Amino acid sequence: MGKLRGNLLPPALAIVFSALLCGLALVLSGANPLKAFGAMVNQVGEGSTAVDIINSTGIYYIAALAVAIGFQMNLFNIGVEGQYRIAAVVAAIFGGSVALPPGIHSLAIIIVAAVAGAAWAAIPAILKVTRGVNEVISTIMMNGIALGVAAYLIRRDVFGELRGNNIRTPEIAESGWVPGIPLGDNGTLFGLVFLAIALGVGYWVMMNRTRFGFELRASGESATAAAAGGVNAKKMILVSMLLSGAIAGLVSMPEILGRDHTYNLNFPGGIGFSGIAIALLGRNHPAGIAFGALLWAFLDKSGLALDNVGVPREIVTIMQGTIVLSVVVAYEVVRRFELASEQRRVGRELASAGGAA
Repeated sequence: MGKLRGNLLPPALAIVFSALLCGLALVLSGANPLKAFGAMVNQVGEGSTAVDIINSTGIYYIAALAVAIGFQMNLFNIGVEGQYRIAAVVAAIFGGSVALPPGIHSLAIIIVAAVAGAAWAAIPAILKVTRGVNEVISTIMMNGIALGVAAYLIRRDVFGELRGNNIRTPEIAESGWVPGIPLGDNGTLFGLVFLAIALGVGYWVMMNRTRFGFELRASGESATAAAAGGVNAKKMILVSMLLSGAIAGLVSMPEILGRDHTYNLNFPGGIGFSGIAIALLGRNHPAGIAFGALLWAFLDKSGLALDNVGVPREIVTIMQGTIVLSVVVAYEVVRRFELASEQRRVGRELASAGGAA
């Protein structure tokens, strides 16, 4: 019960604090916070908003899982942003350049995306284990390089083509698409949302039911103790970064294979950074991450309704930012509360034992 409380109470406190802070900001700006929050909730029932939230939840969930694997090893993989972008453009180029049977085509594209993401993550991983380069610095630099490489690859004189006013990769043939679930006027659910679910289950099994997961958590908690137990710390860093990059490479697959079928200049950015916040909010637990991803997607999509009630949509960004900051504080507050509670319990037991003697 105490462990469950320690996992659920901090994010709940963070969300409440964030809502109160945003409500205060709305009051100071002259807006009605109840009206604003009510509009966001009502927006879920409008058009395809609910389906859009589920689709975005799947994408955010994959990004957060990629980050969480690094966190388990005490690695701060900020490079998810660059890894999924490189994977997206490489997989889109591959998918639009080959002709394969249905099923095999889409599977090949997914594998290429995972390999590309892992390959991009391998660079900071190798720098970490061979030269001791901090992964935060190297992955930030790799994000910038990824933007340039992606822009170069879709140039018309390289792999890109001009369609209207937009430059994009060749369109993937229908044999490479992953069909979604049409829900009429409510939109279409991405077929690869189920990939996110499968990854979440696989992540839980790996971390809780395999030797690799145990060694990963042990190395993250104490590299010295893990090494004394025969765990190769450098190998764990390399493998965890490669695995994190491979999952990051899959972030773009639901949209590319389920809707866009190409990579273009309007490809969405910032998903990797959102994944960091969601992994923190979910405390690296697959269920917690799912909750965080759903919350993030809800704020993103329901925020469209704020314009209709005269409230700036930037309030959503403020809420997301305060959630990230307050969740760190909330975890520390709850940790100290649990520690004090445990100390009082031990004190009572010692007192009872002394009295009985």
